[in-house]
Amino acid sequence: MGFRNFIDQLTKSGELTRVTKPVSTEYEIAGIIEALGEKPVMFENVKESSYPVVGGLISSKDLIVRAIGTTKEKLLPILSAAIEKPVAPKLVTKAECQEVVEKNVDLTKLPIMRFTEKDGGKYIDSAVAIVKDPETKNRNMCFHRLMLLDKNHFVPRLVEDRGTDTILKKAGGELDIAFCVGNSTAVLIAAATSLPKGVDELGMANVLDKTDLVKCKTIDLEVPREAEFVLEGRITKEKTAEGPFLDLTGTIDKVRQQPVIEIKCITHRDKPIYQTILAGRNEHKFLMGMPKEPTIFNEVNKVCQCKDVYITPGGCSWLHAVVQIHKVNPDDGKKAIAATFEGHKSLKHCVIVDDDINIYDLNDVEWAIATRFQADKNAVILSKQPGSSLDPSGDLSEGKKATTAKAGLDATIPSENTGKGFTKEQYRKVDLKKFLP
Repeated sequence: MGFRNFIDQLTKSGELTRVTKPVSTEYEIAGIIEALGEKPVMFENVKESSYPVVGGLISSKDLIVRAIGTTKEKLLPILSAAIEKPVAPKLVTKAECQEVVEKNVDLTKLPIMRFTEKDGGKYIDSAVAIVKDPETKNRNMCFHRLMLLDKNHFVPRLVEDRGTDTILKKAGGELDIAFCVGNSTAVLIAAATSLPKGVDELGMANVLDKTDLVKCKTIDLEVPREAEFVLEGRITKEKTAEGPFLDLTGTIDKVRQQPVIEIKCITHRDKPIYQTILAGRNEHKFLMGMPKEPTIFNEVNKVCQCKDVYITPGGCSWLHAVVQIHKVNPDDGKKAIAATFEGHKSLKHCVIVDDDINIYDLNDVEWAIATRFQADKNAVILSKQPGSSLDPSGDLSEGKKATTAKAGLDATIPSENTGKGFTKEQYRKVDLKKFLP
């Protein structure tokens, strides 16, 4: 369901906390969201802005599946199908996100937040970015955090050699870009998913939840019609310092020289609602990690039968994965390791387990490693691999794509018979009512 419809549902069910007392974008909103355990909350009286702020809408898998009308059990195959068979969205001529058009841009009117005392400035961290390849005309949708510079300029974090950075280089260093704030959960999930080149993330969103598009007012880009805010702009050749800012790992990211973005037009709904995401916490983690589960699932299924995938919170919901397979051949575990790294190229460590292991119970996963894994036989170590800039221990040389060492652990039942069993013996099930008063 759409962004507003989901807020309405949470309101009716009593799950949306409303804060009516005055709050500041300077640390207060972020602090209140964390104190509430990231449960859905709306701030109706923001000191620095006339727009209300909502947060916590995607802070649990239960909320996510409700927003796209499914269940946790069905989520992985639904995401997998949306990735494999996206559907082109419909283009409309009139849209809610353009009910108000502001060409006299003043970004300071937005409730842009400062999250921690170490932030380099005020940030938008919920903005979905949309760009278009100048050669192929293919769209790319993703997330970029935006540090406010002044009334009409941001500096983003563009990860080297990823979608926007690659297209920007092809365009000669300048590129039109649109940022959408206040999006459906389907759009957020699709924006966080890395699809093959040429595959439109908005087509994936359209499978998860009907996502019509509309042309921007000043640039040649299409955006979701139901977005709350759309910021139309251009990436320039000018560069300035971006950061520091809180990362997915819960640590502070470093300062980098990044290109300046000029915002030329703002369109928005009548009485729009500004959406925020708490950096480094649950919403950030679910958006980053969960969309990688179906991409791993799809790759592993090419080499053996994949049953389930879990990007673990202990691995920052990005760097670690546990993959459950139905093992048939002795080398299925090793094949699954290679496929897992192919399905999530920023992954650092993965563990492959049999389908009798509960991948959501990390004690069970550790038991599989302890009883079924031998480091000299079942470990795959890969040096100098493409990694993630989120990994503070990797090679993060300025201007280069991050590299790291990777390890895959095949913790499936060995083919060799050692004379001892590899499955847990179960006690007889009893009815305690027969034996206790």
